[in-house]
Amino acid sequence: MKKKIYIEGMSCGHCSNHVSEALKDIGGKGIEVNLDKKLATAEMSDGITDEAIKVAIDEAGYEVVKIEIA
Repeated sequence: MKKKIYIEGMSCGHCSNHVSEALKDIGGKGIEVNLDKKLATAEMSDGITDEAIKVAIDEAGYEVVKIEIA
């Protein structure tokens, strides 16, 4: 299922790489991170909960504001 993940705290290419890696680590595929929109999109398997996404992003040092189905 494709998810839109709205994220606060990203400001540079390194930030987007950290977010991308965090999502890959929990099984995300086709990850795109847009710094201007403060948004990441990723194809997540059904077994990955929104809470798991929030924890992964939080551990990378950023804050998830909202998660939607894309």
